[in-house]
Amino acid sequence: MVLRCIKCGRIYPEDEIRYRCDCGGLLEVVIDLDKVDTKIFDGKNITLWKYESWLPVKKRVSLNEGGTPLYRLENLEEELEVRELYAKNEGANPTGSFKDRGMTVGVSKALELGMDKVICASTGNTSASLAAYAAKAGIKAYVLVPSGKIALGKLAQAIIYGAQVVPVNGNFDDALRVVVEASRELGVYMLNSINPFRLEGQKTIAYEIYDQLQRVPDNVVVPVGNAGNISAIWKGFKELYEAGVINELPRMIGIQAEGASPLAKAWKEGREFKPEEKPETVATAIRIGNPANWPKAWNAVKESGGLFESVTDEEILEAQRILASKEGLFVEPASAASLAGLIKLLREGAIDRSESYVLITTGHGLKDPNIVVNNFKLPEPIEPTLEAFRRVME
Repeated sequence: MVLRCIKCGRIYPEDEIRYRCDCGGLLEVVIDLDKVDTKIFDGKNITLWKYESWLPVKKRVSLNEGGTPLYRLENLEEELEVRELYAKNEGANPTGSFKDRGMTVGVSKALELGMDKVICASTGNTSASLAAYAAKAGIKAYVLVPSGKIALGKLAQAIIYGAQVVPVNGNFDDALRVVVEASRELGVYMLNSINPFRLEGQKTIAYEIYDQLQRVPDNVVVPVGNAGNISAIWKGFKELYEAGVINELPRMIGIQAEGASPLAKAWKEGREFKPEEKPETVATAIRIGNPANWPKAWNAVKESGGLFESVTDEEILEAQRILASKEGLFVEPASAASLAGLIKLLREGAIDRSESYVLITTGHGLKDPNIVVNNFKLPEPIEPTLEAFRRVME
């Protein structure tokens, strides 16, 4: 196993603490596919660590992550006239988001490398997850968050797990800049998705989708913020393909919020990527204007024959409501971007209703309950009598 630059191809040893190539390019982990267990995809006992032979760590700091439900969305299939529609509900992970997949591997790697302090910048879910896994590992965690721009449910998690929470006057990109400098100068191990070992945990979403379906879906639809997850899922499917486990690959469809959509804009306008200076969206988890992993995400979409799309906050909130009221799945706004994007693309005729789709719902709705509560007004209270309730029913 080695680290390889996706830009220039330079190789680095796995035990060297670095996050980028000397040329500035992003790094990816290259595992030895001759040593992986290809016979484990039997649809049984699915957890993240079932795929241990495919992961680049020897230690294990775990909270029993992975094994998240893959729901068949039969009501929405009928309503949207789609042949096959599923939701991979990552909100069922220990801290309520897909970030736990990356953190179980990332914190395990930190211990292997002898690190006793970890750090991240976060819009919420990463901070909660890092704090929990650092607590389990018995090491110190620092989380830098945009001041006043983090959902309270996520902030509460980071606090109660014992991390040192540091608000920053600025947005996520400002916080990440400080984290990068701190990891270089102050001896703390960075666990944002620029760390290639983080993405190794997240690629297991692909393994699980195949294991649960026993086949490859035509399309995987992913909310895109810092762009690590869509990159990781594509890497997972490619490894399955290269190891001979599968003989076809899905299309990757990335969905961004309109107010934070530098990738979608560049894709649709056919121009070079340009960061968005002041990202703004109700979907706080994807409120990122300069995605660190954008080259990996761009490659994933391009290689798979997929596309990027953006959706408005109104479309996101409507999709959140639909997913809850039609299928009983309560997800945070960023998660609902995947359904919002699917609905928009179907309406525009950009994708085929006769194909199969897996939506990645990245975090639980209780991460950001204020969004729902602030947009809902309770009716006036009734008297505690059957007659009063009868009038409600009528």
